[in-house]
Amino acid sequence: MRRLLPAAALAALFAGAAHAAPVLDPLFSDHAVLQRERAIVVWGEAAPRELLTVSLGGASRSVTAGGDGRWRVELPAMPAGGPYDLTVVGTKGASARAQDVLVGDVWLCSGQSNMEFPVGRALNGEAEVAGASDAHLRILTVPKKTAAAPAAGFGGPISWAPASPHAVRDFSAACYFMVRELRASEKVPIGAIAASWGGTAIRSWMDEAAGRAVGGEDAALLDLYRRDPAAANLRFGERWQAWWRARSPLEPWRDPAGLAWKPMPRIGYWEGWGDPAFAAFNGMMWARKTFTLSREEAARLATLSLGVVDEIEQTWVNGVPVGNTFGWDVARDYPLPRGLLREGENVILVNLYDAYGAGGFQGPAEVLKLGFAGGGARALGEGWEYAVAPSGLGEPPRPPWDAAAGLSLIHNGMIAPLGPFGFRGVAWYQGETDGGMPAGYAEKLRAMMAGWRRQFGAPELPFLIVSLANFGPPALVPRASGWAEIREAQRQVTMGDEHAGLVVAIDLGDRLDIHPANKQEVGRRLARAARALAYGAQEPAGPEAVRVRRTGGEIAVEFAGVTGALRSWSGSSVVGVELCGTTQESCRYALAVAQGGRLLVADDGKPATRVRYAWADSPVVNLYDEAPLPPGPFELPIE
Repeated sequence: MRRLLPAAALAALFAGAAHAAPVLDPLFSDHAVLQRERAIVVWGEAAPRELLTVSLGGASRSVTAGGDGRWRVELPAMPAGGPYDLTVVGTKGASARAQDVLVGDVWLCSGQSNMEFPVGRALNGEAEVAGASDAHLRILTVPKKTAAAPAAGFGGPISWAPASPHAVRDFSAACYFMVRELRASEKVPIGAIAASWGGTAIRSWMDEAAGRAVGGEDAALLDLYRRDPAAANLRFGERWQAWWRARSPLEPWRDPAGLAWKPMPRIGYWEGWGDPAFAAFNGMMWARKTFTLSREEAARLATLSLGVVDEIEQTWVNGVPVGNTFGWDVARDYPLPRGLLREGENVILVNLYDAYGAGGFQGPAEVLKLGFAGGGARALGEGWEYAVAPSGLGEPPRPPWDAAAGLSLIHNGMIAPLGPFGFRGVAWYQGETDGGMPAGYAEKLRAMMAGWRRQFGAPELPFLIVSLANFGPPALVPRASGWAEIREAQRQVTMGDEHAGLVVAIDLGDRLDIHPANKQEVGRRLARAARALAYGAQEPAGPEAVRVRRTGGEIAVEFAGVTGALRSWSGSSVVGVELCGTTQESCRYALAVAQGGRLLVADDGKPATRVRYAWADSPVVNLYDEAPLPPGPFELPIE
């Protein structure tokens, strides 16, 4: 006979389960910094329907947890100060506490690899790390995570840490150097939250409302992927094929005979093949593997594994698209739909695209295989062929579920969990990835900024936008530039937004390294822009080209924000100035000189409707004011 617990014991058991100790969200942990001079929103979890008291300093508010155990409360605005204890206490006396909490200014730093670039790798990095010591400067890094829907929690543990050598070594260098400058000038506690991910496109960082507004058919395609990944991969493959057909008459997924196939030397990055033609090859290549299956094998469910591929691949099996992935550290594993494999000959075709660094299959050969459900595998690491695609095709399209360029996926995993946390402003350094697909960047940037302002409850939240640094070979003649188009979009967005500022880095790059190490000057320029935009200081933020007008035989570019006068360094003329007609082919370099707050361009008598400056991936620039700060690249119509 089963023994029953006494009623009192049952009541105690259920009471213990129902009154679990309340918890604060990890954002509100020891050493946190909370935004001053605005209502402080705090949230966490507790037992469902439990009445809680939340206290900070001398302020307290009561709140009742929802049916799902989540709670949120708004505390009154406070001036800079601390340290305080932030506590939440339940009706049964259980509590949670965050100690050493400061109130000051909090900055969010986000973007791709140049924002992620750590202090330890910056110029003089070891000395910068060794000298980091400030108990009133606190930092926090958001773990990398993607999510199909806005996440309530982060992708891993997070914690605040006062600035110290251990804490700052792997923290964002541009962010750290910016907030270190602000600590010195503003004399209040400063918090910095870094949420960055190298190689990511801007659409990954937009909230879902913004993503749907600018994503077009990608929003519907992402919804399909959530329901049926195989069907979505098939539909996206058709888009990829249309992209290719617009550039080539061949259809390798249908008939590979038109390509010049050669035996692949081995499975491994093509830079390591020992062939001088691929020692520094960046571009596109096709890879093909033919293999046979028995009737029994073809009838089994299987997963195709290709290992890590650097950096974008599109894969077909027997002419059917099965997957597309971006990433230099992501293993490709594609479940194959039943019926795709067939008895006898089967063909795997992979389009490989690499824009930087190593390219192709990482290997080793053993990781390439066809794994069967229930056990067993067919090795696929030998007998591959390759064919080089024509140059100049551009970067292929990427699907909306792509980890680095997927629609809203990184926002859902890294920004959404920040909830309505209070910030003084945002520093944004991104755009390199979009340089290969610059169309619509301005619209995407505006939509992203609007979405973040909605989430953080701050319609006037300042945004500091870092204009892309120079990278790549120097231009010998005027030509189209995706990076220049991104910089122009950044300029247009900040010029049209009174709560946004542009931070020019066109002279801080390295044409041989996409990750320039001089993040100290990036941080100083960010801090200057922050003081001018967020703190109302009379701070030089750099010259801005505002209009172009004809004056007699010259064309005058007028600037705002010039400190002193414009100067051409190392010469009497300004380099990188172009006059253009209505086409790219009509652009030509022009003679220009700096005069006061203007740039005078000599009229060469040929048709000219616009002026471009520093219009290249990696232009040489020598125009500065007396701050000294350079104006950013621009394209303006001639009035």
